[in-house]
Amino acid sequence: MAKTVITTTDAPSPGGAYSLGIKAGPFLFTAGFGPHDPVTREVVGADIETQTRQTLANVAAVLAEAGLSLSDVVKTTVHLAELERDFAGFNAAYAEIMPQPWPVRTTVGSGLLGILVEIDVIAIGRCGGHHHDA
Repeated sequence: MAKTVITTTDAPSPGGAYSLGIKAGPFLFTAGFGPHDPVTREVVGADIETQTRQTLANVAAVLAEAGLSLSDVVKTTVHLAELERDFAGFNAAYAEIMPQPWPVRTTVGSGLLGILVEIDVIAIGRCGGHHHDA
């Protein structure tokens, strides 16, 4: 199966040996994104709500490059540096931005480098204007 690399300057460039996104068949898999400004690479916000919003904006930028949006996401994986402290605030900001029906989601506590949240997603593309059925 062919793999297509998705890249954009509207999301932070990779900080290691990875692609921002890979399209394989109808699916788009994204790297894990944090709350970094795409241009300055500075962390945006000191609280979980602001960091969650910026993180999802970064994810949305990669989806957009592939002609997709957050409404095409079917699975999210979320890492929180302070799971117990930040889950409620994260969940509230996520629910404001992520369209319903909400994707399936795994949320775990993780050691993160100077950020409070990291998110990666799997989205499914359209064929002929229609979503694929599983």
